[in-house]
Amino acid sequence: MSDRGSRLVYSSDAGRTCPTCGWPANNCQCSTRRAAQEPVPAKITAKLRMEKKGRGGKTMTVVDGLPRNDAFLKDLCAELKRLCGTGGAVADGAIELQGDLRERLRPHLLAKGFVVKG
Repeated sequence: MSDRGSRLVYSSDAGRTCPTCGWPANNCQCSTRRAAQEPVPAKITAKLRMEKKGRGGKTMTVVDGLPRNDAFLKDLCAELKRLCGTGGAVADGAIELQGDLRERLRPHLLAKGFVVKG
């Protein structure tokens, strides 16, 4: 059978791909490259929430809605970990801190000039 004139109707091996970079959609390289260089705006809105689901019953405070700038997130994460005396990490453009620290973080983020929700 000839390949000319035929087209692929269905294939389960590829999955969804990014039209820009061609990588699988769940591992798109465009967004990670762009995340490192996004500028930090003058007015930052931080969303605080507590999560337990999928963590073995342990609580995590998540600071979300921050600009996707790697250097900014890394510095802010280190500052918040020092302030609270706890562990944490940067994951998917959000800062995750161990424990329920919303009441301790809120005044500190407000003092830095952030708008805090949650």
